[in-house]
Amino acid sequence: MDKQPDSGRPNPRIRLLGREIALPQSRAPRIAIGLGLVLLGSVGFLPVLGFWMIPLGLFVLAHDSPTVRRFNRRSGVWVRRKFQKKG
Repeated sequence: MDKQPDSGRPNPRIRLLGREIALPQSRAPRIAIGLGLVLLGSVGFLPVLGFWMIPLGLFVLAHDSPTVRRFNRRSGVWVRRKFQKKG
């Protein structure tokens, strides 16, 4: 992980589909990016914007919000149970 020369802390990152995506060091820009992705994703029927932005925004918000993190976890469990092979 890359480190900032002045802080000594690693840059926040999220892993998505096997890729690491760097996030801003400060909390406020991370929240703004996450909310922006979710809000713009809600108008996904427009060109360029898409519904793919909503889950990405939730992943970014989950870095700072335990509530969103729990929602993501529960949604993932529900999807796995729903589409699990019955056999």
